[in-house]
Amino acid sequence: MKVGVIFPQTEFPADPIAVRDYAQKVEALGFSHILAYDHVLGANPDRPGGWQGPYTHENPFFDPFVLFSYMAAVTTTIHFVTGILILPQRNTAVVAKQASCLDVLSNGRFRMGVGVGWNRVEMESVGYPFHNRGKRIEEQMMVLRLLWTQPLVRFDGRYHQLDDVGLNPLPVQRPIPLWLGGHADAVLERVARLGDGWFPNYRTPELARPSLEKLDGYLAANGRRRADIGLEARLAYKNGTPESWRNALESWQQTGATHLTFNTMDAGLDTAEKHLQAIEQFAQII
Repeated sequence: MKVGVIFPQTEFPADPIAVRDYAQKVEALGFSHILAYDHVLGANPDRPGGWQGPYTHENPFFDPFVLFSYMAAVTTTIHFVTGILILPQRNTAVVAKQASCLDVLSNGRFRMGVGVGWNRVEMESVGYPFHNRGKRIEEQMMVLRLLWTQPLVRFDGRYHQLDDVGLNPLPVQRPIPLWLGGHADAVLERVARLGDGWFPNYRTPELARPSLEKLDGYLAANGRRRADIGLEARLAYKNGTPESWRNALESWQQTGATHLTFNTMDAGLDTAEKHLQAIEQFAQII
């Protein structure tokens, strides 16, 4: 099982030196990858109609493509993961280009997790409809893989029309792995049909078991097995101990997780140094 960390960007200073030191320290500690969340815009809680959500305009978010391009330049081995990129609120061809360039500049160290998103205000503010995001993401995934693997693409779909066009440079990985996040039945079916992996955002394997059983059924219906996809669990620093972390690692590995990310957010760590100290503590048990 490959073990990485979640970049705590809502609690991290907007300081390029701190970001560099974080990436280099995580790599030096032997972690497999750095995962970053994604939001383009944050809503004002005092806006007309109010606002309910875990993030507001006061929570900072680095753009994942820019963040990982910078981190790739100051590291050599660690991989980078979006977990997840809100794909339906982005232009598909532009995402394909950004991902391809990142994959080239990192020498194939990129894995792209995508999802439909939950923030209607954000998606509509950047100019995309919220109601059909599930349908659009499926076509987006098809278009991405075509653009990443073929020098020229013709595609006539419901949401995309490509008339003999292509990316240059193409990525190192052809195609770049596409993982999915979310827990709805529609997402699990989409993982089974289109995904290279899934991010089950559950605290324990026991809580994830009903969704994993559903996923197994959807995989079988598509002629696939659990071994055909990746599975990335998450483990929180908050309220944990080295013993509980070790037990969780073993439980997820026995469940079939191929990857795990350690999350130091929401634990009252108010400096970059404190986040790194927490990661160092966790590194001692892996």
